[in-house]
Amino acid sequence: MSTTDTDVATITFTEADLDRYAAYLTHAPTRRWLTGPGLPGGGDLFTFEALRRDGLRTVADSTDDTGDGLAAELRDQLVIGAVRGVGGLEGESVLLDGATGEVSTTYFLHDRPDLMEASPLAPSLRLLVRFAAATDELAALRGQFASYAGRYGQQVAADAARRLLTVFEEGMREAAGADAETGEDEEITPLFWRIAAVIRPLALVAGRSTRSGLAVDLPARLLEEEFGAGGVVRFEDVDFPAALVHEPTRRFLREVGLPEDGVWFGLDTDVPLPTLAQHCADERESVFRTADAPARDRLPEGAHRLIRLGHLLEDTSLVVDGATGAVCAWSEAETVLRPLNTDVSTLAFTLWLIHRARSLDAEYDLTDAYEHLATAMSRTLAAVDPLAVDPTPRTPDDDGWRYWPEMFEDEAGGGLCA
Repeated sequence: MSTTDTDVATITFTEADLDRYAAYLTHAPTRRWLTGPGLPGGGDLFTFEALRRDGLRTVADSTDDTGDGLAAELRDQLVIGAVRGVGGLEGESVLLDGATGEVSTTYFLHDRPDLMEASPLAPSLRLLVRFAAATDELAALRGQFASYAGRYGQQVAADAARRLLTVFEEGMREAAGADAETGEDEEITPLFWRIAAVIRPLALVAGRSTRSGLAVDLPARLLEEEFGAGGVVRFEDVDFPAALVHEPTRRFLREVGLPEDGVWFGLDTDVPLPTLAQHCADERESVFRTADAPARDRLPEGAHRLIRLGHLLEDTSLVVDGATGAVCAWSEAETVLRPLNTDVSTLAFTLWLIHRARSLDAEYDLTDAYEHLATAMSRTLAAVDPLAVDPTPRTPDDDGWRYWPEMFEDEAGGGLCA
């Protein structure tokens, strides 16, 4: 195998390398690809470090299968890499069918190999590389997506989504051949790529702030169009405590507002917004109050300047720092204050993104590939608000746990399902 020492070096093989697996790798175009263009050493979606580390190996070799567990069609497929999760973690393994050149993904279930199944990913390595490169170009707004740099809004996001989906659809139809029986309305693009096409461009809805004084500018009426005019609450100055002195936050809450009821969020609308200290003082039965630890002694530092906007799940308050505009999550049970969003503009985008994804799931059944959807959601949010998914501790008590990525991944709890 030929590589260099850099992480981005292309991974290629010699004919001698491939001959060692001649029984499992008979597809001539695939052999030519592996000895020619090869596979990218870096990228946003996949890692092929398994090839650097272990070379080519079969699924049977990787599971120590004795022949009684794995399905016959999986045993001789070659493990070439893995889907890259948020933070570089490896997810599903990427498999290559050496007889047909087709690429798929699977979860390795070492205790129950009989339950392992493969999901289609690409008809060939050539298309796998093309599709991954197009998705990376969208994320970086370069190459064929360079013209979207500096533009934002729903129409921009929709245009980019159609362009990316066209790349996938044209590649799939090209692979199927002109004589294949595929009607115009027949869906032939694997769900992995459909998720990329409909979720990743949503980051283009939010623009880098030039007007609001917050992290991002959002299109006018974005929230009303998604949640309905009656589902968005705007505040008046009388609703703000004296501690809320951050003017961009005050202006956003007055002019744009927030959804009253999100998927994992509920807004407090019954009373003027209290500080966290006031809220806990009013909650005489709060979990903070114990026989030897009054509630005020269990609050985070600066609770008098943290304004409670509402609640998240699991006894967690959503608060905004009245001086800086930073949005945090205060875990009442753990008594830990963690970053949630950079400010109310990216909080509003997050709530919109979640609601939009659930609407798209109802249309495209995106949760049939749940892990990939959750990863795409975290990547999309990270493109707009890196803080929301960054596990780097911000305070001595911050353990790096982040609310939104954890909620995205909670398939058992319903998560992103419509």
